[in-house]
Amino acid sequence: MKKTDVWKKAAAAGLATLLAVGTITGCAAKTDTKETGTPAGDTAEKDGASAKDTAAADPAGGDIPTLVYWTVGGTTPSDFDQDIAAINEYLEEKIHVKLDLKVAGWGDYEKKMNTIINSGEYFDMMFVNNTNYSRFVKMGAFEDISDKLQSVAPELYEMIPEQLWKGVTIGGKVYSVPTYKDSSMAQFWYFDDQYVQKYNIDLDQIKTMQDLDKPFRDMKEGEGKGFYPLQMSQGSPFNGFFNEYDGLTSGLQPLGVKVDDQTRTVICTLEQPDIMENLKLLHQWYMDGIINPDANVLTEPQKKLPFSSAQGWPSAVATWQVLNGVEKYDAFKVFGPLYSTDTIQGSMNAVSINSKYKDECLKFLQLVNTDSKLRDMLAYGVPDKTFKYVGDGVIEKQTDTWPLAAYTQGTFFNMSITEDADPDQWDQVKKQNEEAFSSSCLGFSLDLTNIQNEMSNCLTVWQKYKYDLLTGASDPETAVPAVIQELKAAGFDTVIQEAQKQINEFYN
Repeated sequence: MKKTDVWKKAAAAGLATLLAVGTITGCAAKTDTKETGTPAGDTAEKDGASAKDTAAADPAGGDIPTLVYWTVGGTTPSDFDQDIAAINEYLEEKIHVKLDLKVAGWGDYEKKMNTIINSGEYFDMMFVNNTNYSRFVKMGAFEDISDKLQSVAPELYEMIPEQLWKGVTIGGKVYSVPTYKDSSMAQFWYFDDQYVQKYNIDLDQIKTMQDLDKPFRDMKEGEGKGFYPLQMSQGSPFNGFFNEYDGLTSGLQPLGVKVDDQTRTVICTLEQPDIMENLKLLHQWYMDGIINPDANVLTEPQKKLPFSSAQGWPSAVATWQVLNGVEKYDAFKVFGPLYSTDTIQGSMNAVSINSKYKDECLKFLQLVNTDSKLRDMLAYGVPDKTFKYVGDGVIEKQTDTWPLAAYTQGTFFNMSITEDADPDQWDQVKKQNEEAFSSSCLGFSLDLTNIQNEMSNCLTVWQKYKYDLLTGASDPETAVPAVIQELKAAGFDTVIQEAQKQINEFYN
């Protein structure tokens, strides 16, 4: 089936109503990373620049289109404008455009993008993800690029797999370009190798959380009272606890559909036997001192973790070692890879409905995804200044000042790797994507229009309990019934009914 047929089929299935993720969902998924400086681009908003005023002015002058591109990242260095000028020289040569690149800080991104969309501030392109994409589409902020892709950016259209286009389709139409990277999700667990060797931990025999019980207890007994084999915090709970359930892009973990359930029955995940058994196990570990006693109130994760869990690919273990200050982790996959709407919508770039340069935006995104030189410049900065090439497709960073986040921009598969990375890492990611199975609800996003109040109230209830439950601090035998009772009082049954109704209409 052609990719365009997928969109037409979705439209014919009765998807006239645009699917949306409400503001409260974005809040629930907000990153804990703090901003350390003022994001670029604030001046125009503070000066009261309207969409009309901004669109009328071309910062480049002449007839060279300049694309106002909002993204997310760290603090911009003092010479950032000069670096972007170097990128613009290349862009002008290749496709006759320039960028007016504006960076919202990690802690400011969600609020900043909401302000831009709500105020009508002019922009041409914007990085979006599963916290705001559907909502902004419903607000009419983004251009429908379904029909433009094949005519304006055919290479871009062809290089991105059909599953990804399906994952960003809303109401039978495509409003963003998905970032083809680790777009499927795989769950890894990893032990500090020193404990693997010391306690003869057989990693091949560990498939479930229950299988972790013996090695955890051996480590606890051998290391002593002040040692916690499973160290967690509010921002770093047991990663992937609800992997078996598709959250329908709702951001509400008690709501879901089993990823392999072909009946697509919406359920309360907390009522499922597998989730309940794992919650009981977490609580037992907490009571037995395997989990640190401050896990439910600790806001920042600790370093040198004896064991942890993360989503990634095999060679990502090198990054986990650096982040934790551990010499060697032994990592192994326990789930996935899985494609879901949530995993695909983790990184996208959308074109503004008000952009003067819609075709140019698509040509730019095509170039990012097909031109390695531009891809490297966006990811690492200016050659021989912020990075240098030390081999074919291998770079060495010269500074740590480049503020842009590489995962937001384009595919990983035409981007050079750092010299300390596994040379096969992109092949690993691509292979993982190729092997991924699709959630039974791939392509579906819950429209919150009719249940905004209920969702808001349910999220408040879940926020009240989740840190205690997901770090083992509360007894699920008493806490889960209390959560469910409060969820029902907040309108959870209505949410489930509406979700089921939408799914039935979507797939029938």
